[in-house]
Amino acid sequence: MTTVFLKPKKEESLKRFHPWVFSGAIARVLLDASHKGDAPVEGELVSVRSAANEVLGIGHWQIGSIAVRILAFGVEQLPSDFWCERIHAAYKVREAIGLIRPDNNTFRLIHGEGDFLPGLIVDVYADTAVVQAHSIGMHESRNEIANALMSEIPQVQNVYYKSDDTLPFKASIEGDKVGYLIKNQESKIKNQKSKIPNSDEFWSVENGLEFRIDWLRGQKTGFFVDQRENRVLVERYASGKDVLNMFCYTGGFSLYALRGGAKTVDSVDVSQKAIDLVNINVARNFPNDPRHHAYAADAFDFLSEKIKNQKSKITNYDLIILDPPAFAKHRDAVKNALRGYQRINAKAIEKIRPGGILFTFSCSQAVDKEAFRLAVFSAAAQVGRKVRILHQLHQPQDHPINIYHPEGEYLKGLVLYVE
Repeated sequence: MTTVFLKPKKEESLKRFHPWVFSGAIARVLLDASHKGDAPVEGELVSVRSAANEVLGIGHWQIGSIAVRILAFGVEQLPSDFWCERIHAAYKVREAIGLIRPDNNTFRLIHGEGDFLPGLIVDVYADTAVVQAHSIGMHESRNEIANALMSEIPQVQNVYYKSDDTLPFKASIEGDKVGYLIKNQESKIKNQKSKIPNSDEFWSVENGLEFRIDWLRGQKTGFFVDQRENRVLVERYASGKDVLNMFCYTGGFSLYALRGGAKTVDSVDVSQKAIDLVNINVARNFPNDPRHHAYAADAFDFLSEKIKNQKSKITNYDLIILDPPAFAKHRDAVKNALRGYQRINAKAIEKIRPGGILFTFSCSQAVDKEAFRLAVFSAAAQVGRKVRILHQLHQPQDHPINIYHPEGEYLKGLVLYVE
């Protein structure tokens, strides 16, 4: 096996079980004798040793600032049951926290470093596991992962692989990046005509609500599982309120608000495909419900009342949800992202009625909690209204944070009371 030797004193983070080896920490690489080139192949397993030749662990090699993602510490070979053992352990966690039950068959099974499998995401929708690789090593291991999912997760009958937009774009990758690795024709997936073009007709259940999942064309794995607990909190606050769900995607917050007894719910997203899915989901759970309207519109334009021919006469709301896509996907974009968060929150605070409640989120890993809170504070000060923090929100239990890898904390949110 190819061996990566670290510079002196660069092994300390690995001894604290942090799973990343940065390229700047590497002194030299001793290639396996079978190598034809002069560098490791992206995705191959490499052994990592200290400058004193101490075995530190084994992981996937990748070109970039993170050169190795450690899969196992203190060993030079992965055990034969590695994938099954890791996936089984993750499933037991989800069982222990009560996520797997008849009224909830939608959950994240593998959350990268949080489940000690850096570079791997797996979401489960009823009998289908949707897999995303964020490293070349996980891409190369996709078939082993699929087999382990089928072996260890009782309800999984299909494994769909969707990594066309998550793998490092500079890498030369062989093999399909989208498609079924395993598909059981007798499962709940039905090849019926759907309102969503070129997609299977498929529904999953989250806390008793049914959602149309389109992993073929949807964002991420098809649904944002990470807001499940925060959607429950919206349901608690929604009774009798005029609700605005901004950046609504497939309408998760909207459905919970409707079930919570909202007076009206407006769903807004710039994507017409997302709006189509919102309407399908609402019709499935609340057929012919006159309380809901959906708009394909830019968020800033909508909040600035630049949208013409709105069916809703509402200009101010009692409850607003802001759940935008990541404004900063890397450190260089943080400054612009914070300006974006300040601007959109200022607009929302302007539009909310006295005594209104604002749910506001950031899913940008590059923006930390304090920076996000400062952006929201600046928005409130700009508008000049009294604002209280009622809740500080974060990602749910099936998106665990590895205690040795604090970078895994990415979702942050605030619930504000606006006088």
